Amino acid sequence: MADYLLLIAGIILMIFGLIGCLVPVLPGPPLSYAGILLLHFTRFANFSQWTLIILACVTVAVTILDYIVPVWGTRKFGGSKYGTRGATVGLIIGFFLGPAGIIIGPLIGAIVGELIFKDDFRYALKAGIGSLLGFLTGIGLKLAASFVMTFYFIKELIK
Repeated sequence: MADYLLLIAGIILMIFGLIGCLVPVLPGPPLSYAGILLLHFTRFANFSQWTLIILACVTVAVTILDYIVPVWGTRKFGGSKYGTRGATVGLIIGFFLGPAGIIIGPLIGAIVGELIFKDDFRYALKAGIGSLLGFLTGIGLKLAASFVMTFYFIKELIK
């Protein structure tokens, strides 16, 4: 019975891990890794120690990069922390507007954030694009890591 409860909890964590790659409030890859660990402690799977260590390192690296890459993108294009914060707010609002909102929301949010910081539209657009590119790169890294862990989860489960 405990194996089935761990399996269900692992599946839920994998789902929330993928959702967490798009929603900034949820830590996507750490949730996915927790799902892998829960599956490992059942009779349904037995991951090697190296697989668990490598996936843990990937999780830590992607989580750290998720904080660095958006700031780097914003700074590279001359932006400020207002652009990064605006992109985050834009993503949250855009999440409720569907798939296009997830992409357009951070861009508009970053531009608005930069306009609050400095009343120059060209500057705001340039910094907003940098913030968006960094933000989307972070999302891409998180999705890649969580999809790899989901692949291993399913592969081990159906084996």
